[in-house]
Amino acid sequence: MSDWIHGWTGTGGGDELGPLQLAWLGDAVWELHQRLRHCRSPGRADVLHRAVVEQVCADAQARALKQLEPLLDDRERDLVRRGRNRAGRGPRRGDAAVYGMATGFETMVGWLFLNNPARLAQLLDSLESDGSDPSPPSAHTSVAHDTSL
Repeated sequence: MSDWIHGWTGTGGGDELGPLQLAWLGDAVWELHQRLRHCRSPGRADVLHRAVVEQVCADAQARALKQLEPLLDDRERDLVRRGRNRAGRGPRRGDAAVYGMATGFETMVGWLFLNNPARLAQLLDSLESDGSDPSPPSAHTSVAHDTSL
């Protein structure tokens, strides 16, 4: 499902950006990826929108990171750590640890989009190929708090 990234050659420049700028970009890349996944499904726009919002929230991004953790190399783990450390508290009602993991995930996605789109596509494909989905199994389930990255 990451075919759209395979044609992208990247622009480089990810090393000149700070973790929060990379996270901002990574958030947009992740949302575009989710929108492209869902636009192939029949449905009304509001239903598709809710499905995408469910997968771009901090909990879903943290779950995606947890699934990818065994596949990450040292550089990717460092990007996650840098993003997590710069994340701040997050929303008032949100969990700071989950928000930090999500920001780390976005930082890695942003950097890979600019510098190694083929690797990003590989990681995104692995999220789908293992048959899992980072969206929540229920609205009341949250990700376990593992800050090992």
